Amino acid sequence: MKCFVISFVIVYIFIICCRKNVIAMAFRQLLAVLVDLSGTIHIDDTEVSGSVQAVNRLKNSQLKVKFVTNTTKESKRLLLERLTKIGFSINSEEIFTSLTAARKLIDTKGLSPLMLLDDRALEEFKEVPQEKFDSVLVGLAPDKFNYSNMNEAFRLVLDGAPLIAIHKARYYKTKEGLALGPGPFVSALEYSTGRQAEIVGKPESSFFLSAVEDLGVQPEHCVMIGDDARDDIVGAMASGMKGILVKTGKYRDGDEMYLPENGITVNSFSEAVDIVLNDQSHDKT
Repeated sequence: MKCFVISFVIVYIFIICCRKNVIAMAFRQLLAVLVDLSGTIHIDDTEVSGSVQAVNRLKNSQLKVKFVTNTTKESKRLLLERLTKIGFSINSEEIFTSLTAARKLIDTKGLSPLMLLDDRALEEFKEVPQEKFDSVLVGLAPDKFNYSNMNEAFRLVLDGAPLIAIHKARYYKTKEGLALGPGPFVSALEYSTGRQAEIVGKPESSFFLSAVEDLGVQPEHCVMIGDDARDDIVGAMASGMKGILVKTGKYRDGDEMYLPENGITVNSFSEAVDIVLNDQSHDKT
């Protein structure tokens, strides 16, 4: 019995070591990193501890970096102002938002949507026709999710108007705690109309692939770091990327159960950057 236990322990250690080596080899092939924003490097106007320094380390490396976000409560300009005030050194070209993807879709299809969006996000949709609504666009808009607006959206979709969800996040992290995302309200419209929404942000593959296309790399040479197991990590990995889940922001105990076997979970963004940069330095030696 003792020999059996020893043999089992040896085999278990061997398997763990092999898995670590496979992961290390995969990360040494990295050319780019996608980084989620809210919950991963900041929460509202507060830095997630150590993230400013970690972002600087990442940007000073040889890796290409893009910050990708489903944030719809404010425009990219306002988001950049927020990040700058916190202390991050990030420029506008480095941020890829789901609002950008939504605007591109609306322009491509020539739509005039009823927009359930926060007023701070509306500047991303300047010159979008608003004379006669032919579609419904939903983002995070707590002040707009009232009966009158939801009922107007319901009637439009019921009559055949496309329902477009910038994303369907269940919840997000604020200083006060978790708060409802737009997902429950999109689901309410889907349930009441029997129609399915078209999603443009994470976890859709088209969102991730557009982000890496901007960087000029293939998905298999990219890693996504974020606090949402399903929308950030599972979505990215389904698109062919690697994934690192951080235990900050909206993370809840057990979220790692949603990850594929080769997904990684760490305590913070700083630890994720340690993994990425350590493997890069090993590859150079």
